[in-house]
Amino acid sequence: MGDTYSGDFTTGQGGVFTDEVGVITGRVTLETRVDDDGKVVVRVQYKDADEWYTVTGGRCTLHDAADAKPVHDLVLAVLARGGEGDS
Repeated sequence: MGDTYSGDFTTGQGGVFTDEVGVITGRVTLETRVDDDGKVVVRVQYKDADEWYTVTGGRCTLHDAADAKPVHDLVLAVLARGGEGDS
């Protein structure tokens, strides 16, 4: 069955890059899904929207399912901070 983690945030400078629509900005929900085989998909949607978009680079395989929550927390923190230093 796997695990799913989610959190809301306002995108930082530069927004969030997605595979389907490019950059999205504003208030969003981040979702990290991990299946039983350890495959991770990180998706984002505009807050309360229906459509989900895959975060660019947001796929990997974990060797230990216990890493899923820390990975989600780290991705959420990095995306919320944004592209500091980019002008």
